Amino acid sequence: PPDTPKDFSCQTRDMKRVTCTWREGETYLYGQNLPQSTVSKTSSQKTPLCKGSCSKQGSCSCSWDIGQQWIWNVTVTVENPLGKKTATDVFDVNHRMYPTAPFQVWEDCTDTEIRLHWNYKNNEIEFFCQTEVLQPDGKVELHNSSVTDSRRVTVRGLQPYTEYTARVRCGAAKHFWRWSEWSQPLTTRTREGTPSGKLDIWREITPVPGGRNVTLFWKQTPSFQANGKIILYEVTWEKIEDGSKPESISFSSVYNSTRIFIDNHSYRISIMAKNNVDFSLPSVLIISRATDNSRSIFSTKELKEGQVNGTDDGVFVSWEPRSIYDSYIIDWCNFPRLQPCDLQWKRFGPNTSSAVISSAAFVPGVRYKFSIYGSVANRTSLLEKKIGYLRELAPDLDPIVRKVDLTYNSVTLSWDSYSTNESEPGFVRGYHIYVSPMQGNCNLKGSKKHILSDESELCKYTIENPEEKRYTVKDLMPNTKYKIAVKAFTGGGETPIVNFRYIDTPCNSNPWYFAFLLVIIPTLVAAICHWKMEWVKECCCPVIPSPNKSKVLSFKEFKIDSEKVLKINDCLPDMLATDSNAEAQKL
Repeated sequence: PPDTPKDFSCQTRDMKRVTCTWREGETYLYGQNLPQSTVSKTSSQKTPLCKGSCSKQGSCSCSWDIGQQWIWNVTVTVENPLGKKTATDVFDVNHRMYPTAPFQVWEDCTDTEIRLHWNYKNNEIEFFCQTEVLQPDGKVELHNSSVTDSRRVTVRGLQPYTEYTARVRCGAAKHFWRWSEWSQPLTTRTREGTPSGKLDIWREITPVPGGRNVTLFWKQTPSFQANGKIILYEVTWEKIEDGSKPESISFSSVYNSTRIFIDNHSYRISIMAKNNVDFSLPSVLIISRATDNSRSIFSTKELKEGQVNGTDDGVFVSWEPRSIYDSYIIDWCNFPRLQPCDLQWKRFGPNTSSAVISSAAFVPGVRYKFSIYGSVANRTSLLEKKIGYLRELAPDLDPIVRKVDLTYNSVTLSWDSYSTNESEPGFVRGYHIYVSPMQGNCNLKGSKKHILSDESELCKYTIENPEEKRYTVKDLMPNTKYKIAVKAFTGGGETPIVNFRYIDTPCNSNPWYFAFLLVIIPTLVAAICHWKMEWVKECCCPVIPSPNKSKVLSFKEFKIDSEKVLKINDCLPDMLATDSNAEAQKL
C-alpha cells in the first residue's frame, strides 16, 4: 500500500490559483497499479479539486483556481489496489503567498552608493524585499527595503570604482510565508572617486658635475586606493632655500620611475597620482644639500658592509635602531648584475629593527646589497650597509698556488688572495689543505681524516681565516711522493676535489744526520766490541775451534745424538803430521 503523503502544503503565487505539493514513497507497483492521487475538499472528498501528477523522484503537485474562497480545508488522497492514505492541510490563501522572483532589475550609482530598482508581477499585495550584495573580497551583505518603498533599495558605504554583484528577493509584508526565488544577478561598478592615500616613493642619487642625478621611483601600496583608473603621475620639484618656481612633469600611468637633474641645493620633490576625478595627496621627499648630505649619500664607502644570512623565507636583515627616526627604509636590487637593476624598497615603523626581505627574484649564489636608511620629516640618511645571499654556494674556482717550498719533512704552500668581488657565489670563510702520500694512508699530526667518494683517505687541515695565504704542512716523510690540494670554502661548502698537485720530499741532508751515520754509529760499535773483547774473540777467532760451530759439520748424516762427527775419509787434509807423545798415541 502507499505511504502517507509527506510534507503536504499548499500556497499561491498570484492570489488566483493554489498549488499543493507533497512527496510519495515507493510502492514498487507499475502500470495500472501505480498510486493515484487527488486533492479535494475535506468535506466532500468525492469531488476532487485536481488530480496529482508526480515525478520519478516522488515529488507531486496539484493546482486549482481558488475563485472567491480564501479559507480552505483540503485533503490529498493517495490510493492503489492495496490501500490508500491521506493528508490534510487547512490554510488561508492570504497567508500562503509565495511571490515570483523580481524582474527588470536595474541600477544607478555614485562612487560610494548603488540604488537598485526592480518590478514584480502582483501589485495588489504589499511586499518587502531583501537585496544581497556580493563584495569583491567574497563577503555577502544583506540589505532590506521598507514596505512603503519595496521596489528599490540604496546600498551605501561602497568603494569607488569597484565591481559589485546584487540580486533581489521578496516576500509578503503582512503574512510572510516564504521568500521568492532570487532575481537574475546584476553586476555593476561604482563610479570613480578621488584617490585616497599617498604613493610610496623613493630615490637613487648619483653625483655628477654641477649637481646630482636623482632617479625617482613610485608604487601603489595597500594603503593607497586609486578609486578609479590612474591616467597619469605628476612629479614636481622646487628649491627650498630661495623659493624659486617649481618645475613639474607628467607621465603616463605605465611609468613608475623617472630621472631629473638638480644642483647641489636642497630640494623638495612631490609625486601625485591622478584619475579621471582628481589628484591624490602628494608624497613628499626632501633631498638635502650635497655638502650636508655627503655622509649619507656620497661617502657611502666609509660605512663597512656587514654580512647578513639567508633563511627559508628570504634574507634576514637587522640594524641598530635610532630614536630620532620616525621610519626606516631598506632598498636593494632584484638583479644586481644587470643595469637597470630593478631597485626595490620597503618601509618599516620606528619600533622595527629587523626584517626578512623576500623577493621572487632572489636566487642562490647571487650577492645582494641592502642599504638601510633612517627617515625623519621626509629627509633620509644612510645608516648601515649589508651584503648577503639567499643561500651561499661553493666557490667556482680553487685558489691559485703560486709557491711551494719543500724540506725533507714539510711543505709550505703560498697562494694568491681569493677573489671576494660581487660575482662570487658565497663569502669565503677559509681554506682546506688536503695531503696524502701516494702509497698508503695519511696519518699526519694535527689533521683530520677526509674520505673521498672513491673511499681514498686524505689528511685535512682547516684554515678559518679567509685572509690567510700561507700554510706549512709538517711531519712529512723524507724522499716520499705526496699529492696535495688547496680548496676555498664558503657557507655553501666547497666543490669536489678534482685536481691535485704532486710533490716529492727530498732526502734528509742534515749534517748531524750524516755525522750520526758516519761517526757516532761506528764509534758506538767499536766501544761495544772493546767492552766485550773476550766474547768477540771467542765468537770470531777461538783458539780451539769447536766442531759444533763448523760449517762443514752442518749435515744431518754427520750427527750422532747431539754431537757432530767428522769422518776422516770425507775430509781432504791440507797437511799430515805425526806426534810421538803419549797423548797422540792414545788418539
